[in-house]
Amino acid sequence: QVQLVESGGGLVQAGGSLRLSCAASGRTFSSYAMGWFRQAPGKDRKFVAAINWSGGSTYYADSLKGRFTIYRDNANNTVYLQMNILKPEDTAVYYCAASAYSDYVEASYYGMDYWGKGTLVTVSS
Repeated sequence: QVQLVESGGGLVQAGGSLRLSCAASGRTFSSYAMGWFRQAPGKDRKFVAAINWSGGSTYYADSLKGRFTIYRDNANNTVYLQMNILKPEDTAVYYCAASAYSDYVEASYYGMDYWGKGTLVTVSS
């Protein structure tokens, strides 16, 4: 069992930056692919970014490439999402997720296994 706790959300003005953190429990964190997803009000949850077990491969939603960066610290069981040049349309609840697969290519096919409760990001115009 893996527990995920997100933090770092809040209110920011357009053009600003935030860094989200996801702290994971469990000794197998370093073998898991990790991902960030978001759900805007009234919309479906969507993929944001993902990273394989070692951090050597990363994946992004096309519309977010260049503004968002995912990275991980396996020594501290934490995955991060650095968000820059934020826009009002980035407003959403951001969720961290983990997969027992080591690479997101497989995780994206079979689905993520564990989810956090989310952290709210609000970008004002």
